Amino acid sequence: MSLQEIFATRATRMKASEIRELLKLLDQPDIISFAGGIPDPDLFPKQIFQEAFNAALSGPLATHGLQYSSSEGHKPLRVWIAGQMQKIGIPATPDNILITSGSQQALDYLGKLFLSPGDTVLVGWPTYLGALGAFNAYEPRYDKLDPLSNRSAADYTAEAEAAGGKAKFAYLSVDFANPTGATVSRAARERVIDLADEMDIAVIEDAAYQSLRFDGEVIPPILALEAARKGGDIEACRTIYCGSFSKTLSPGLRVGWVCAAMPVINQLVLMKQAADLHSATLNQIAIADVAEHHFDSHVEVIRAAYRGRRDAMLNALEEHMPDGVSWTKPEGGMFIWVTLPETLDGANLLAESLKTERVAFVPGHAFFADGSGRNTLRLSYATSDEAKIAEGIKRLGNLITRALAA
Repeated sequence: MSLQEIFATRATRMKASEIRELLKLLDQPDIISFAGGIPDPDLFPKQIFQEAFNAALSGPLATHGLQYSSSEGHKPLRVWIAGQMQKIGIPATPDNILITSGSQQALDYLGKLFLSPGDTVLVGWPTYLGALGAFNAYEPRYDKLDPLSNRSAADYTAEAEAAGGKAKFAYLSVDFANPTGATVSRAARERVIDLADEMDIAVIEDAAYQSLRFDGEVIPPILALEAARKGGDIEACRTIYCGSFSKTLSPGLRVGWVCAAMPVINQLVLMKQAADLHSATLNQIAIADVAEHHFDSHVEVIRAAYRGRRDAMLNALEEHMPDGVSWTKPEGGMFIWVTLPETLDGANLLAESLKTERVAFVPGHAFFADGSGRNTLRLSYATSDEAKIAEGIKRLGNLITRALAA
């Protein structure tokens, strides 16, 4: 007997993450890795968190931190997050905030909330691999979201219905997106709101990297733009904002949040109660303490570090990449997206790179819902110093030059 024979059909949609597998390479000291989209652990505010946990376990909140708690999340943390939302134009109250175990859990819950098998999700081409992984379990189809194209709301709707389902939401990573590093323009954000209203669908705004802007013009979040249109009433908005402390304070504590209208929050709370009751309270208490007293100053530290590494990688790409290779120039975040001549395959290039150059990166096809994009790759500059970046890009440039000449 094999239990696999009675797995639900959704299990066939669950695939191993290529990125999670590549993270194992970080333990090999001779590898220069541009693969993992993870923060630099040397930049974690370790001493500050030690003090926060000590305070949480020795003060009046100690019993609360070790006990079961509310599914909505630690109230002081939700108050702080609501204040941050208001600063960026989102008229949220603490009741509009649900604490999740990282924004990845939020994406899973939202897939569960909206998707029936055969429904359509509108995504970028490419898009965040973790979002595809979260949504895949609910058996959707994907359509390419291109807000500034000539496709109308009726076009999107007709194709979804022809495929046997309904369009349910658009998903966007809006600032310095994983994987491309690109930022969605204000015009495109406004058009997404138009499409969502015309199609009667939700918008999931993934803002994991929003705090990591190095330069360029700040663009209001989609939820802020929509709220401004709708009289400052978040309850009239269809955009669901997903935030996270993973790229700013700590990914290991697994604290993220959803900001949305109350009907969405209320339903997600029920899912939270059924799934894990609540996110770890002690972690939330520590995050609330560190965020309240140190968030802005710490973000300035990591911005400066990542800005220098981005510049080092852009300079090295300019110096070492052969003709026919292009790349994005992000204004923040952790990623640069490289497009190779169509004759090259990113997965084959990675295999050769690991053997001969000892440089790791992520082949780009994993970020496309249809598996296309074979001639693309994602580079992360977050965890390598500037000298390693220069050396790694030099090696990679030499490899690509040889591959093109073969």
